[in-house]
This record gives sequence, C-alpha cells and structure tokens, in this order.
Amino acid sequence: MIRIENLVYTYRHGEDTDVIPALCGVSLSVEKGSFTSVIGRNGSGKSTLAKSINALVLPTEGRVFVEGFDTQDESALWEVRQRVGMVFQNPDNQLVSAVVEDDVAFGPENLGVDPDEIRKRIRFALDSVDMYEHRKMAPHLLSGGQKQRIAIAGVIAMRPDVIIFDEPTAMLDPGGRQEVLDIMHSLNEEGITVVLITHFMEETVKSDRIIIMDNGRIALEGTPVEVFSHPAEIEALGLKLPFAVEVAAGLRRNGIDVPEDILDTEELTQYILQRAARSEPAAVH
Repeated sequence: MIRIENLVYTYRHGEDTDVIPALCGVSLSVEKGSFTSVIGRNGSGKSTLAKSINALVLPTEGRVFVEGFDTQDESALWEVRQRVGMVFQNPDNQLVSAVVEDDVAFGPENLGVDPDEIRKRIRFALDSVDMYEHRKMAPHLLSGGQKQRIAIAGVIAMRPDVIIFDEPTAMLDPGGRQEVLDIMHSLNEEGITVVLITHFMEETVKSDRIIIMDNGRIALEGTPVEVFSHPAEIEALGLKLPFAVEVAAGLRRNGIDVPEDILDTEELTQYILQRAARSEPAAVH
C-alpha cells in the first residue's frame, strides 16, 4: 500500500541557509489492511513522516509511493490524496461548516461526488462514528471527542484506502481518547489501512506493527511483542512502556510466568484473576 525509500526531509529556518533535518533516510513499507503505529518524542520526525505519505510535504531526497503513485509526481497528487485521508490533532482546525452533516459533505463535494451518493456517504460515515443523531447540530456545541469523531466522519465520507491519524487523541480526555481508538480499530477491521501517529505508548499495543522514531530515524520496529521486549532501549529513547507491560515484566522478575503477548490492562487483569482462581484452595464442606 505504502512504500518509502530513503526518505530525507529538511526544514529551512526562516530565510537562513541553515537546514534542520526532520527525516534522515527512512525506509519502510505499510501493508494493505494493516494497523501501523508510529511513536516518538516531540521532534522525532513522526508527524513529518505522516505528512509525507499524503504529499502534504514532498521529499528533499528519496521517494514515497502510495499504491504505486509517486508523491513527487505532480500529476499523481490527486490520486495520492484521494487514497490517503488524514485526521489531525486539533478537531477545531478540521471543521469547516456550521452544521455537522454539511461538514461531512465538504470532502465528497470537492471530489465531485454525485449529490445522491453524498447523502449515502454522510449517513454511512456518521453511523460509523455513532454521530448520526447529531447531524443537524453545530460542531461548536459538541465535546472535543465528538468533534474529533465528526472530523473522522469527514475523512470516511471521502472513501480513502488509508487513513493517517496524526496524534488524534492528544487534546482529548480519557473517555474521548478511548472512543477515537475504538473507531480507528473498527475502521481497520473493515479493511481500511490505518497509520496512527501518537506519543501515547498504550495506544500502540493492538497494532500489527510499531515503529519508534528518534531524531528522524527508525530506532525500533516490529510487532508490539517484539518492540516491548526491548525495555531498556525504549526508556533510553525517552519513552515509557505501557503500564500493563511494566507490571507484567515486574511479575516475571518475581517468578510469575506471565505470557509475553499480554500487553494491555484488561488482558493482564483477566490473567491475574484466572491464575488466582486456579490457585484457590478447595472449599472444605
């Protein structure tokens, strides 16, 4: 679906001749239908990587291909941006209309979609994020989590093959964060390729693949189990292991054989409860 080859991107500092490297020879691929999480500290290059995928920024060196289309090819930009949707951190910066359903219609209208088809897409997109009953409301009256769900619906309505989420939960409370995470995984289960940019390690545990960025380079990558098996390297990169992974590691150090693939709090809780139930002495009658 996405192929990145030796990607370099540099920012210029004002009118100075000095350049600031954001990406330094990044190469990776993203499989169709996968859920990939990209994580790293501020300034690690993860957001620049995201913007490179849908050609919001173009490579200084190297190549980015989306379903075979080269983002450096100006004639292919329309094809790339039809295939790759993007949801940003601040939902207020993505909402453009005074009524929810008009906002969701904005993207398809700009793609020249037939009005009857647009109405179907509005219904489908708002149903996908459980916001159809709010279709006549003004976006400014919604909560932060609801606004982000409307922003996601606007992208869904354009029917992209890939959706990039660039720190979509950073401005949300825990309830709103979980709602948006659930929507991302639901979309992925329906076949949409998801790329999540985040600085919350807990959000990555159900990914197919995790990529950790540092100083414009890939520092670690692999499945969640593979990546979280390098706690010292993760901490050296200024990141913190998910709470459940830390607890599970502590239990293993104390002789409790917790499976390596238990990565989130719910799974760990269930394991501890089941283990406790097995170890309870039989009742005396």
